[in-house]
Amino acid sequence: MSSLPSTTLWKETRITLILAGPIIIGQVSQMLMGLTDTVMIGRVGPVPLAASAFAGTIYGLFFVVGIGLLLPVAVMVARARGAGDPGSCAQFLRHGAAMAVGFGLLETALMLIIGQHLERFGQPPEVVAEAGTYFTLIAPSIVPTLLFQVFRQFAESLGHPRLPMMVLLGGVAANAGLNWLFIYGNWGLPALGLAGAGWATLISRCLIVGVIMVWLSGDVRFRDYWPEAWGVSLSGARMKSMLRIGLPAAGQLLFESGAFSAAAVMMGWLGTVPLAAHQIAITCAAITFMFLLGLSMAVSMRVAQAVGAGESHRLRPIGFGALAAGTLLMSVFALLFSFGAHPIASLFVEDTAVIEVAARLLIVAGIFQIFDGGQVVGSGALRGLTDVSVPTLITFIAYWVVALPGGYALGVYGPYGSVGIWVALACGLAFAALFLAARFARLTRPVRRRAPAPVPAAE
Repeated sequence: MSSLPSTTLWKETRITLILAGPIIIGQVSQMLMGLTDTVMIGRVGPVPLAASAFAGTIYGLFFVVGIGLLLPVAVMVARARGAGDPGSCAQFLRHGAAMAVGFGLLETALMLIIGQHLERFGQPPEVVAEAGTYFTLIAPSIVPTLLFQVFRQFAESLGHPRLPMMVLLGGVAANAGLNWLFIYGNWGLPALGLAGAGWATLISRCLIVGVIMVWLSGDVRFRDYWPEAWGVSLSGARMKSMLRIGLPAAGQLLFESGAFSAAAVMMGWLGTVPLAAHQIAITCAAITFMFLLGLSMAVSMRVAQAVGAGESHRLRPIGFGALAAGTLLMSVFALLFSFGAHPIASLFVEDTAVIEVAARLLIVAGIFQIFDGGQVVGSGALRGLTDVSVPTLITFIAYWVVALPGGYALGVYGPYGSVGIWVALACGLAFAALFLAARFARLTRPVRRRAPAPVPAAE
């Protein structure tokens, strides 16, 4: 990185940040739906809050697997755009939408089956009893959620990230209003509590996918990239090319999110208070993670576009510039979490025991934010190169060999409780950040050409 000209590095970083800005706002807006649920449910009591954490953890596992499977839409559309092939952009959109609907329906069926056996996760009985209806309501929302991601990545990869950002902001407002109606029973409606939040989530997610589909189909900027027909048969070769990226990417996200889900289950073993505190801390960490994820998506698109255009000399400035920006941003959030732990925790719940535990977890979360920046941006840069197999292995080792066994040893079996689990997660993030950045540096290393042998002097 030190050999890169500073002007080139700053130029590419600036372009990446301009693209990432609306994507980040969109990502944060999407997370604000979960944050709105957490804050409004927290006012009902610690048991509904813990139940939403439990149900949301299981749902989140399915969500990230679906997101990983669909990430090739952004990479392939960006690469086709770089190569000047709008027809391929349209076909990748059509195939991505088919994957979203098909896989979303499969995940819905699996979640509804799991919803009948929530007691097997070993959570407190009162939490399981509260979570059942809520989980049944949010499970079907995976279909519109995944479909929205396809249309969103399509627009962002074509250089128009503001449109999905605006739709998501509208979705946040709709979700908050529906929560106010259904959770608390305003305007004469019955107070449904946690189940009301489930209804609000399902309705708002259906609304935003309908809005973005109508908007994109009528926007002249996307006319050349829009499929001429949706009902024609799918291409097996194109689907395979997407799955070659999507399946390892889904596995990578599964290993990461699975580790955090397992950490939430371990928190449940420690009791309702640690689980509720974990939900507060993980919600805050997830919001700041959305800044990183937006930056990661932007760098992935820009790397893919540079590859499609044959401009390999831009790869290192794009990747390393984004890594530096992500690390700096997460350092700011680390300071915010460390010095504002108690006030932040108090925004979610009034229970003093939950606040105390959550404040300690937020301090640890502040530390691993920095490592999180390196690993997620590194993953995005490698995904733009369509390098997914080795990053998947790195992620597996980081979370399932380093983080989870360490969390069990320190927090469940050992004396450090919830803080021990989060410290182990931070160690896993550090491992992933180091090796993913090293992998990108290796793959984008300039090819050194041997100097031609000197011509013998004429005798």
